Amino acid sequence: MSAISSPAGDTKASLAATPMVDPFGRSISYLRVSVTDRCDFRCVYCMSEHMSFLPKQDLLTLEELDRLCSAFVAKGARKLRITGGEPLVRREIMTLFRSLSRHLASGALDELTLTTNGSQLAKYAAELADCGVKRVNVSLDTLDADRFKALTRWGDLARVMEGIDAAQKAGLKVKINAVALKDSTEGEWEAMTRWAHGRGMDLTFIEVMPMGEIDGERIDQYLPLSRLRGEIMSRFTLTESSHGTGGPARYMEVKETGGRLGFITPLTHNFCESCNRVRVTCTGTLFMCLGQEDATDLRKPLRASESDAALYAAIDEAITRKPRGHDFVIDRRTQGPAVGRHMSMTGG
Repeated sequence: MSAISSPAGDTKASLAATPMVDPFGRSISYLRVSVTDRCDFRCVYCMSEHMSFLPKQDLLTLEELDRLCSAFVAKGARKLRITGGEPLVRREIMTLFRSLSRHLASGALDELTLTTNGSQLAKYAAELADCGVKRVNVSLDTLDADRFKALTRWGDLARVMEGIDAAQKAGLKVKINAVALKDSTEGEWEAMTRWAHGRGMDLTFIEVMPMGEIDGERIDQYLPLSRLRGEIMSRFTLTESSHGTGGPARYMEVKETGGRLGFITPLTHNFCESCNRVRVTCTGTLFMCLGQEDATDLRKPLRASESDAALYAAIDEAITRKPRGHDFVIDRRTQGPAVGRHMSMTGG
């Protein structure tokens, strides 16, 4: 597939690409884009084992994804994260990375990055680095091969480790994201911390999010990070860190390892007050909040004209509806997920 060529921009529309500021005065500078809802894992907290995915014809083309991302860059997005599902299983995905790298070269974009399960990282790490990607987030919840297989259903820990090796060899900074799981993380957090920090990688723990129907009950998986943090503090010395990556994680320095631990707490202490993010699905649906159902269709204006004027207008109108925050709850009294769509649809 040849490099993506963007349609000629509408000069007036480009001039009208005003910055995105929501009703609460928050500047929207961070776009997360799902390029596919498909994944080569079936993690137990994310989806059921027998998932039905979108027909491929429903997805935006790579050219359309490039144009949509570029519209957000024109409107002030400084950070762009490619997600999925698993983004690296999308056919010809590196074509999109190569095209979007022009925004890094021009200075319009500060960072182009991705979140991955690591299964395809050995294949693509060097090329990602060549496209200007400086760091990647790798989702990894355990260092035990058998437990990894049980959690992911289809995953191979050795293959993920090869991907992490390849990423670091290519010069990419790797951050590990681990979903905090009852009866799993509690027994393994110290080993994961020492392993990650020993390789110069930050480690971030994330609370289970109530999104989409799964096999089983999330209350049986849910480990509040307030409890985990208390356990960590009984063994390690933690101090507040000013480090930030533009996302929702709050970081602590670990004296004993010299590394950083991040905590993402959508349930015990949500991070909405400083939210600078919006998300677009692989079908072109813009979600202003991860935990709310309100959304805007960007595929229609994207396909209606080669001019970006209608696309800009749709984005502007959507940002005026960005809510103050989400209302995630996991407890025995709450039946069903907070939102019906799976995380693999919205994109992390």
